[in-house]
Amino acid sequence: MAEDLFSSPTPFTPPTEEEDRLAWLRLIRSRRVGIQTFFRLLAEHGSAQAALDALPAIAAAAGVPGYTPCPRAVAESEMAAAEAAGARMICFADPDYPAALASIADPPPLMWAQGNTGLLARPMIAMVGARNASSLGTRMARKLAEGLGVRGITIVSGLARGIDAAAHHAALATGTIGVQAGGVEVPYPAENTALGAEIAARGLRLSERPMGHAPQARDFPRRNRIISGLARALIVVEAAARSGSLITARDALDQGREILAVPGHPLDARAEGCNGLIRDGATLVRNVEDVIAAIDAGAAPPPAARRRAPQAPARSAPTRPPPAPAPARPDAGGLDARILACLGPSPLAEDQLIRDLAIPAADVSPALVALELEGRITRQPGGMLARAD
Repeated sequence: MAEDLFSSPTPFTPPTEEEDRLAWLRLIRSRRVGIQTFFRLLAEHGSAQAALDALPAIAAAAGVPGYTPCPRAVAESEMAAAEAAGARMICFADPDYPAALASIADPPPLMWAQGNTGLLARPMIAMVGARNASSLGTRMARKLAEGLGVRGITIVSGLARGIDAAAHHAALATGTIGVQAGGVEVPYPAENTALGAEIAARGLRLSERPMGHAPQARDFPRRNRIISGLARALIVVEAAARSGSLITARDALDQGREILAVPGHPLDARAEGCNGLIRDGATLVRNVEDVIAAIDAGAAPPPAARRRAPQAPARSAPTRPPPAPAPARPDAGGLDARILACLGPSPLAEDQLIRDLAIPAADVSPALVALELEGRITRQPGGMLARAD
């Protein structure tokens, strides 16, 4: 989508010093700064620290007086908790940030990693499915995970009960990554505490959420885009018609990943989602050979990361923050009203909004940042926007 809005990408360099990483953490943890706003501020101000310095003035110009970015002490406390848990920060544009994940519409600006980060450089396939999996489903998940693992493929899943847990267990010896909806060191569900510890010791746990964060319902869809974004393909093993596994499948489809599904009995509700995916064009999977054939014959691998943020303005970022606070936006009220009139509770793609407004993207983007800081709009995965009220 970014290519539709801007003619060329803005490069981002990784934070190299501890102070730089602290500034990145403070910026993404600041109130009402979402992923798109984070990258836009970074591009416009040249560094996370410069963006933090400019945020109060930007918020004031948007009608939010007294805005304070994430306090330094809060970020320092999170970094100390990460060190105590043996977790390290991986930032967007770091050399070991996964190229496939960096290519999605809304890549995490940073993630906490606990375990073997070398697994991120290997080919990855994601596997998800029902939490109340059948014995046949868990056997199939284990068989696929073991077979793919011996072929050098890392298995990615969400550390949930059922199919996720079966896939992780089977791939512990060959390499598995658990992507978490809560803090990277927070066991969830409790029954998988021992499995999570084994993955941290022998595989890798990843999370974009703060250390110590207890997962909430809204965190799981956010987590799902990372599971599919890391992988070349997604395998669904048992899924109800309305399930988190199908949310992950939609994310995978949006990201251009191969979708594969294990068929099931038509009278089993746990097979309804998989059978529907196959009906709609997903590859039917009977064994490991079907998976290998599909990814060999399928579309090209996920595009290499361009090390730029989605929706970043197409110009070189300045080396220092602007000398003066941001001025009030001209005709902000009129443009804000038009944007809010186009948006509702159902998400709308940002590029579609810009086409509906028939206004240059460069004029709309600052208004969107201001509206997000005011809490009047929310950004959702996939570059989608919705009204907050």
